Amino acid sequence: MSSQVDVTAANVAEVLKDDRVVKVAGVDVDGQLRGKLMQKKKFLGIIEEGFGFCSVIFGWDQHDQTYFRELSVSNKENGYRDLVAIPDLRSFRRIPWEDNVPFFLLSFFDPETRAPICACPRGLLKTAAAKAEAAGYRAMAGAEFEFYQFRAPGDHASPERAASATASFLQSNKPDDLPALTEGMFGYSITRPLHNQDYYYGIFDACEQFRCGIEGWHTESGPGVYEAALQFDEAKEMADKANLFKYVVKSYGIKHGITPCFMAKPRQGLPGNSGHMHMSLVNADGSNAFIRDTPDPNPQYPDIAHLSDLGRHFLAGLLVGLPDIMPIFAPTINSYKRLVENFWAPVTVSWGLEHRAASIRLITPPTASPKATRFEVRVPGADVNAHLVLGAILALGWRGVEKKLEIPVPPLSKGEDMGGASDKGVRLAKSLKEAVATFARPDSVAREVFGDEFVDHFAGTREHEVRLFEEAVTDWEVRRYIETV
Repeated sequence: MSSQVDVTAANVAEVLKDDRVVKVAGVDVDGQLRGKLMQKKKFLGIIEEGFGFCSVIFGWDQHDQTYFRELSVSNKENGYRDLVAIPDLRSFRRIPWEDNVPFFLLSFFDPETRAPICACPRGLLKTAAAKAEAAGYRAMAGAEFEFYQFRAPGDHASPERAASATASFLQSNKPDDLPALTEGMFGYSITRPLHNQDYYYGIFDACEQFRCGIEGWHTESGPGVYEAALQFDEAKEMADKANLFKYVVKSYGIKHGITPCFMAKPRQGLPGNSGHMHMSLVNADGSNAFIRDTPDPNPQYPDIAHLSDLGRHFLAGLLVGLPDIMPIFAPTINSYKRLVENFWAPVTVSWGLEHRAASIRLITPPTASPKATRFEVRVPGADVNAHLVLGAILALGWRGVEKKLEIPVPPLSKGEDMGGASDKGVRLAKSLKEAVATFARPDSVAREVFGDEFVDHFAGTREHEVRLFEEAVTDWEVRRYIETV
């Protein structure tokens, strides 16, 4: 059963009375969970004041290499000091595949000021949501993830060893030699999941038990590709669920000797992995704030006839700010291999009613129910940090509301070529290097909505990725130039 108990400082000891240990984890800027197992007695002693957690998790990259340019949160000068980590008791879950060990998410705070550190993704989203909440709204969100799955060949002593074998396999083999979980293209197949039935149903059931439930779960077009649509929720909860969903999938992958892959573009010539995010605002009574009471008889564009003035300004904020926050929506070198023309991935500042080729798909009546009115932001891939993405959507949209911004480009017409001559939207960044330069420039919208401290930190982390790639010698280069130059 799922862990639905409302845990507070007053009842946490009772909730954990039969437990011996507790697992805790926080989210780093790449969306990875960084945590530890601790004695229950230790945990009960730190639930209010927090405990020291080494700041280096914000001073190194996905492979624990410290950044080339040391950043403000964690560096030699401050001695890679401890941050204060405080467990979020509302995030209580039990891990069903680890004997129901209790689990809590952490947030990170400055040890001197006790303010959320700029790099804490959960803190950034909380801050972004606060403005809309102060005005009487709640942000609701949904997330969809596509991901490939691979299985290292050979005989292995256990499924866990098979999952571990992927990294060693790639040290002496080409990535394309890694076999997919299933071969061929068969989206929405109702038979393909039977090839790995225990794994497929195990993930679905574990997500329900771990409070990151899946609404829709199916094969997607591509060898060994699945897609999950998570059950929508309040945006801060949704970001936690999105991150924990990946944790479930990777954990079950280990148990079954499978390596799930959330890269935006794992294989050349095949579809990429999207990470579409949905967003709406609701009033205090739960009614949708993006829908008009009656259709506008004379809208600027027919697409927005059912969209409220609040929704129009929110959309304008998203479109105006989109180019400036691209490193959040596309955070890796590989992200930009997905964002190319004619691959069902958006490449311009574009929007349209039920338009799946646009960056922002507007979902309203007459094709949707009024209560389901929302924006689907289709730029992000599956490689994103959901906390940062939902925080960016909220921050940009609310900026549009505050400034009463006007929609800057007409909707993308049905059948129109995205990025073609008739597409009026600005071309989004084609590389992480280009995206970071736009994000970090002095007059960036990102600096306005997030502040200099976060922008300087996150830009530094992405510059690190760019430098590593620029220094890398790829197989393509060697094959192309080894003999001819």
